[in-house]
Amino acid sequence: MGQTAIYGVSTVFSRLFNFILTPLFTRAYASATYGIFTKMYAYSSMINAVLAFGMESTYFRYLNKHEDQKQEVYNNSFLCIAFIATLFLITGFVFLNPISAYLSAEPSQLADYRLYVQFFICILFLDAICVIPFAKLRAEDRAFKYSVVKFLNIGSFVAFSLIFIYLIPAMIKHDWPMRDWLASWYREKWIGYVFVANLIASMLTLLMLIPEFLKLQLRFDQALFAKMFSYSWPILVANLSFIVNENLDKIVLSELLPKAIADKQVGIYGAVCKIAVFMSIFITAFRLGAEPFFFSYAKNANAKKTYAVILHYFVIALAILFVALVANIELLKYFISRDKAHIAEYWVGLPAVPYLLFGYVCLGIYMNLSIWYRLSDQTRFGLYISIIGAVITIVLNFVLIPKYSYMGSAWVSMLAYFVMMVISYILGQKHYPIPYDLKRILTYLIISVVLVMLSFWTFDRNIYVGNAMLLVFIAGILYFEKDQLKSLLFKK
Repeated sequence: MGQTAIYGVSTVFSRLFNFILTPLFTRAYASATYGIFTKMYAYSSMINAVLAFGMESTYFRYLNKHEDQKQEVYNNSFLCIAFIATLFLITGFVFLNPISAYLSAEPSQLADYRLYVQFFICILFLDAICVIPFAKLRAEDRAFKYSVVKFLNIGSFVAFSLIFIYLIPAMIKHDWPMRDWLASWYREKWIGYVFVANLIASMLTLLMLIPEFLKLQLRFDQALFAKMFSYSWPILVANLSFIVNENLDKIVLSELLPKAIADKQVGIYGAVCKIAVFMSIFITAFRLGAEPFFFSYAKNANAKKTYAVILHYFVIALAILFVALVANIELLKYFISRDKAHIAEYWVGLPAVPYLLFGYVCLGIYMNLSIWYRLSDQTRFGLYISIIGAVITIVLNFVLIPKYSYMGSAWVSMLAYFVMMVISYILGQKHYPIPYDLKRILTYLIISVVLVMLSFWTFDRNIYVGNAMLLVFIAGILYFEKDQLKSLLFKK
């Protein structure tokens, strides 16, 4: 809980700023233009997984597995990613024109897409080479430094986005100083300025991490790397499959739907997905704190029992958050509307939110369960599970999207994560058994699903009824967990 809270602060503020930016972006840009934003970041997430090469988890594992070779582990992890990122940088610029032509829906958009692609090639390169320095901060429990850098990253992104979208137009309109110079190059409502803001934020992040780069030694341990590689590549495929599950729907939507409505539908889906950001925040914060802890705690005699307790209360937190977000969706929906004239344009996508949220619940549980194959050095199972999830995502998206649009995407996302969660549990209990309280965990999950169904559909998103059910749910949990909570909180 302590680790999750520390990393959660920076994660919460980072995601919260992104959440706040959503209504600003949807107000500034039409849904079709916002669809470009959604599509570009969907592709970027997939490429990020490739560039990271699963080395973050490998770094944590081998730091604890080879405590006498920490410098060599750091060198190998960084140099591997740096090589892949540099290769990507060169290849991206060599094939700039074909990539831009593929992404642009119309010939008139080609020039803009050339700029978008160039921005993202640089952003992805910078972000990739910062992965291991960030992991080093986490491994060394330097949470404050980690948080400061993350705050700088999101703060600069938000600041420069607002400058480009709102401040510069105001300066031009009201004839402020530098008005003529700004008017000579500024383009009204150009989505590219958001990508420029991201590039600036990534450059500043790199500068903040220079002290960690200076600790590198350009020595490559081939024998150690061979072991790290065999551990890492299944994680790469698993991470890539996860990113496919997370982002393929947005890409396929733009490809399978008629061109006249594709960008608009992607924009609506991308906007309502932002409501799930709070669930994503909690899961991300938990992962940042738990991953180093799981690896470092593995040698303790009561490690498995501790992992079981962690999952138990993690599921309780997920279930409460799931019910709370749906109960208050009538408030949260105001963060994705453009203005009164376009409310229906985005709110029409709200029925997808409960499915997306439950998908995140399953994803969070899967991430917790996945510790069994990481600790037992059986990462190949993570590869198999993720491939199954990716196949479900790919096949069913192609089947359902043409008929059900983004609702099909939401259903598929939920199903894929549910299947991955179940398979991971079954295999984990066979190869690395952990004494989870399955009966109580399932009870909380089923009750949360029933409450969400009642809140969203039966009571038509009534905020008072939804929150009343939430309070009853929390009271029930406290009643049944009171003895175990006392033993945990007041243990000497």
